[in-house]
Amino acid sequence: MVLGIQIIGLFFGLFMIYYSFMHYKRKEYTLKEFTFWVLLWIIFIYIAFFPNSLDFIVKQLNIARTMDLFIILGFMALISMFIYTYTLVRINQKKLEHIVRKIAKKK
Repeated sequence: MVLGIQIIGLFFGLFMIYYSFMHYKRKEYTLKEFTFWVLLWIIFIYIAFFPNSLDFIVKQLNIARTMDLFIILGFMALISMFIYTYTLVRINQKKLEHIVRKIAKKK
């Protein structure tokens, strides 16, 4: 039996595959990046329809529910993305400071 949330997951996954394809066509993604995102969204769709396929991981990690696993993984992903973005901003800030200092010395 397919639930409403599974249908929403399907449409969301399909939309994200289309969105990734649009970025690939605009040459904003390389073929490797596009392939990674498409595989990720296919896995997302699979898990949306077969959430019990993760039960062996949940039992092995001694987690109460599959949703708890998703919440933990979500927090880990958000923290990782935050650190990555922060690092990129700091690198760009240092490069900008270097350029500004160079221009200031010329004047």
